[in-house]
Amino acid sequence: MGIISDRLKELGIELPLPGAPAALYIPAVTVNNLVYTSGNDCRINGKLIFEGKLGKDLTIEQGQQAARQTMINLLGVLQAHLGDLDRVEKIVKLLAFVNSAEGFTDQPYVINGASELLQTLFGEEGRHARSAIGTSELPFNTPVEIEMIVQIKA
Repeated sequence: MGIISDRLKELGIELPLPGAPAALYIPAVTVNNLVYTSGNDCRINGKLIFEGKLGKDLTIEQGQQAARQTMINLLGVLQAHLGDLDRVEKIVKLLAFVNSAEGFTDQPYVINGASELLQTLFGEEGRHARSAIGTSELPFNTPVEIEMIVQIKA
Protein backbone atom coordinates (compact mmCIF):
# COMPACT_ATOMS: atom_id res chain seq x y z
CA MET A 1 0.00 0.00 0.00
CA GLY A 2 1.21 3.49 -0.83
CA ILE A 3 1.32 6.66 1.20
CA ILE A 4 -1.80 8.17 -0.38
CA SER A 5 -3.71 4.88 -0.04
CA ASP A 6 -2.80 4.85 3.65
CA ARG A 7 -4.02 8.43 4.09
CA LEU A 8 -7.29 7.60 2.33
CA LYS A 9 -7.77 4.60 4.62
CA GLU A 10 -7.09 6.78 7.70
CA LEU A 11 -9.80 9.17 6.49
CA GLY A 12 -12.22 6.31 5.87
CA ILE A 13 -12.36 7.03 2.13
CA GLU A 14 -12.73 4.22 -0.37
CA LEU A 15 -12.23 5.41 -3.95
CA PRO A 16 -14.96 4.40 -6.38
CA LEU A 17 -14.33 2.91 -9.79
CA PRO A 18 -15.09 5.47 -12.49
CA GLY A 19 -18.57 5.29 -13.95
CA ALA A 20 -19.17 5.10 -17.67
CA PRO A 21 -18.90 8.49 -19.39
CA ALA A 22 -22.26 10.19 -19.94
CA ALA A 23 -21.29 11.29 -23.48
CA LEU A 24 -18.45 10.97 -25.99
CA TYR A 25 -15.31 11.57 -23.93
CA ILE A 26 -12.77 9.66 -21.86
CA PRO A 27 -12.34 10.12 -18.09
CA ALA A 28 -8.63 11.04 -18.25
CA VAL A 29 -5.81 11.49 -20.72
CA THR A 30 -2.07 11.80 -20.15
CA VAL A 31 0.06 14.14 -22.26
CA ASN A 32 3.75 14.06 -21.37
CA ASN A 33 3.76 14.19 -17.57
CA LEU A 34 0.33 15.82 -17.13
CA VAL A 35 -3.00 14.08 -16.59
CA TYR A 36 -6.12 15.98 -17.62
CA THR A 37 -9.40 14.71 -16.22
CA SER A 38 -12.85 15.24 -17.62
CA GLY A 39 -15.37 16.97 -15.41
CA ASN A 40 -16.89 14.94 -12.58
CA ASP A 41 -19.83 15.40 -10.26
CA CYS A 42 -20.94 14.30 -6.80
CA ARG A 43 -22.36 10.85 -7.48
CA ILE A 44 -22.21 7.89 -5.14
CA ASN A 45 -23.19 4.59 -6.75
CA GLY A 46 -24.51 6.45 -9.80
CA LYS A 47 -26.79 8.84 -7.87
CA LEU A 48 -26.11 12.52 -7.18
CA ILE A 49 -25.85 13.17 -3.44
CA PHE A 50 -27.29 16.67 -4.00
CA GLU A 51 -29.08 18.39 -6.85
CA GLY A 52 -29.79 22.04 -7.48
CA LYS A 53 -28.38 25.51 -7.16
CA LEU A 54 -26.19 26.91 -4.44
CA GLY A 55 -27.84 29.87 -2.74
CA LYS A 56 -31.33 28.58 -3.51
CA ASP A 57 -31.64 24.81 -3.07
CA LEU A 58 -28.38 24.12 -1.23
CA THR A 59 -26.26 25.68 1.51
CA ILE A 60 -22.54 26.38 1.24
CA GLU A 61 -21.93 23.40 3.57
CA GLN A 62 -23.89 21.08 1.28
CA GLY A 63 -21.95 22.48 -1.67
CA GLN A 64 -18.69 21.74 0.15
CA GLN A 65 -19.84 18.14 0.70
CA ALA A 66 -20.70 17.90 -3.00
CA ALA A 67 -17.27 19.29 -3.95
CA ARG A 68 -15.54 16.83 -1.60
CA GLN A 69 -17.45 13.89 -3.10
CA THR A 70 -16.65 15.15 -6.58
CA MET A 71 -12.96 15.15 -5.66
CA ILE A 72 -13.24 11.61 -4.29
CA ASN A 73 -14.70 10.60 -7.65
CA LEU A 74 -11.88 12.37 -9.50
CA LEU A 75 -9.32 10.59 -7.35
CA GLY A 76 -11.02 7.34 -8.32
CA VAL A 77 -10.55 8.30 -11.97
CA LEU A 78 -6.88 9.06 -11.33
CA GLN A 79 -6.40 5.79 -9.45
CA ALA A 80 -7.91 3.82 -12.34
CA HIS A 81 -5.89 5.79 -14.90
CA LEU A 82 -2.52 5.70 -13.11
CA GLY A 83 -2.78 2.51 -11.09
CA ASP A 84 -1.27 4.22 -8.02
CA LEU A 85 -1.90 7.69 -6.60
CA ASP A 86 1.68 7.78 -5.31
CA ARG A 87 2.60 8.54 -8.95
CA VAL A 88 1.14 12.04 -8.43
CA GLU A 89 3.91 14.64 -8.26
CA LYS A 90 1.69 17.73 -7.90
CA ILE A 91 -1.93 18.78 -8.19
CA VAL A 92 -1.55 21.59 -10.71
CA LYS A 93 -5.00 23.08 -11.24
CA LEU A 94 -8.71 22.66 -10.58
CA LEU A 95 -11.38 24.11 -12.83
CA ALA A 96 -14.62 24.09 -10.89
CA PHE A 97 -18.14 25.09 -11.85
CA VAL A 98 -20.83 25.83 -9.27
CA ASN A 99 -24.51 25.68 -10.20
CA SER A 100 -25.44 29.08 -8.75
CA ALA A 101 -28.67 30.87 -8.04
CA GLU A 102 -28.86 34.49 -9.16
CA GLY A 103 -26.79 36.63 -6.79
CA PHE A 104 -24.80 33.71 -5.31
CA THR A 105 -21.12 34.70 -5.18
CA ASP A 106 -19.55 32.29 -2.70
CA GLN A 107 -18.27 29.76 -5.26
CA PRO A 108 -14.70 29.75 -3.83
CA TYR A 109 -15.99 28.62 -0.41
CA VAL A 110 -17.97 25.78 -2.01
CA ILE A 111 -14.94 24.45 -3.89
CA ASN A 112 -12.84 24.56 -0.71
CA GLY A 113 -14.49 21.18 0.01
CA ALA A 114 -12.40 19.69 -2.82
CA SER A 115 -9.24 21.71 -2.20
CA GLU A 116 -9.09 20.86 1.50
CA LEU A 117 -9.24 17.14 0.73
CA LEU A 118 -6.36 17.43 -1.77
CA GLN A 119 -4.21 19.31 0.74
CA THR A 120 -4.98 16.74 3.45
CA LEU A 121 -3.98 13.86 1.17
CA PHE A 122 -1.03 15.32 -0.71
CA GLY A 123 0.26 18.00 1.67
CA GLU A 124 2.13 20.82 -0.07
CA GLU A 125 1.89 18.94 -3.39
CA GLY A 126 -1.90 19.15 -3.04
CA ARG A 127 -1.90 22.96 -3.08
CA HIS A 128 -3.00 24.07 -6.53
CA ALA A 129 -4.10 26.86 -8.80
CA ARG A 130 -7.88 27.02 -9.09
CA SER A 131 -10.83 28.67 -10.75
CA ALA A 132 -14.29 28.54 -9.15
CA ILE A 133 -16.86 29.72 -11.65
CA GLY A 134 -20.55 30.32 -11.07
CA THR A 135 -22.85 29.07 -13.79
CA SER A 136 -26.61 29.14 -14.27
CA GLU A 137 -26.95 25.43 -15.15
CA LEU A 138 -24.90 22.23 -14.98
CA PRO A 139 -25.62 18.83 -16.54
CA PHE A 140 -28.10 16.64 -14.64
CA ASN A 141 -28.70 19.52 -12.18
CA THR A 142 -25.49 18.66 -10.32
CA PRO A 143 -24.43 21.42 -7.91
CA VAL A 144 -20.72 21.22 -8.84
CA GLU A 145 -18.54 19.94 -11.64
CA ILE A 146 -14.77 19.79 -11.31
CA GLU A 147 -11.93 18.84 -13.62
CA MET A 148 -8.24 18.85 -12.79
CA ILE A 149 -4.71 18.79 -14.13
CA VAL A 150 -2.17 16.64 -12.30
CA GLN A 151 1.57 16.35 -12.81
CA ILE A 152 2.87 12.78 -12.51
CA LYS A 153 6.33 11.51 -11.66
CA ALA A 154 8.51 10.62 -14.62
